[in-house]
Amino acid sequence: MEIIEKIKKLDCGDIVENADLRKYTTYKVGGHAWAIVSPYTIKDLQTLLTLLIKEKVKYKIIGNGSNLIFSDKIYEGILIRLDNFDNLTIRDNVIRVGAGYPLMKLALKTARLGLTGLEFASGIPGSVGGAIFMNAGAYKSDMGYVVRSIRVLTPDLDVKTMYNYELDFHYRTSFLQKFPGFICLDATIELRHGDVEEITKLINERKMRRLETQPLEYPSAGSVFRNPENNFAGALIEEIGYKGKHIGDAYVSEKHANFIVNKGNASGDDVKKLILEIKDKIKKEKGIELKVEQEFVD
Repeated sequence: MEIIEKIKKLDCGDIVENADLRKYTTYKVGGHAWAIVSPYTIKDLQTLLTLLIKEKVKYKIIGNGSNLIFSDKIYEGILIRLDNFDNLTIRDNVIRVGAGYPLMKLALKTARLGLTGLEFASGIPGSVGGAIFMNAGAYKSDMGYVVRSIRVLTPDLDVKTMYNYELDFHYRTSFLQKFPGFICLDATIELRHGDVEEITKLINERKMRRLETQPLEYPSAGSVFRNPENNFAGALIEEIGYKGKHIGDAYVSEKHANFIVNKGNASGDDVKKLILEIKDKIKKEKGIELKVEQEFVD
């Protein structure tokens, strides 16, 4: 393919051609993409994007695929992963970390150093950049509480620092979601000093709770719907009788109804159909418009 040959000539990153998207999403679903490119540096990312924009080629930045549902069709474009953006510097209680660094790994590493504030992230399988994009959170905390600033690549391909007050962090959303032309490159995170034993105990307790209440034995992407105000999406799904409901191998979990799991060979379309069916049924029966936390990608 001509565009892939042009990317190869740039020598700007690792390239996986005809990429099987099941390997790049936590649902383990999806078709193939023309290619996945992992730039080595910010300059390489700028060079790659300059080419894609010039050639009018569709592209998308992805993290660990922990919130994405790809269709089973070919993604006719280039997916860009920032997994090479994984530098980590810790000075006292201030962390500078690349967008591609795994969030769970960061949470556990800072916990061992006696830094508190990221315990909520110890069970979130995304990348730092993806977590900031989504304002990922749990246990009444989220990235908005700990991110001091980020560096972004702007739509004009300039590097700019954006501070917490500019990032418009709210429940499972941020400036980056509303303006996807901005790409998170790295973040400065500020934590607090705490007691290693207490931090570790809290993380372990929450891990046990997740094992008891969430279907971690199957591929999924965590909670499907945001909890509506003064209610729980999982309870609503149970009330309409959808616990255990399935389309193909995409099942509403018996353990937690706000999880859809892949019990074998679910397709991206199976997962999407089941989500939209639940959304539509709850709207009709309960009059509640559920917000999908996950992103459908064609």
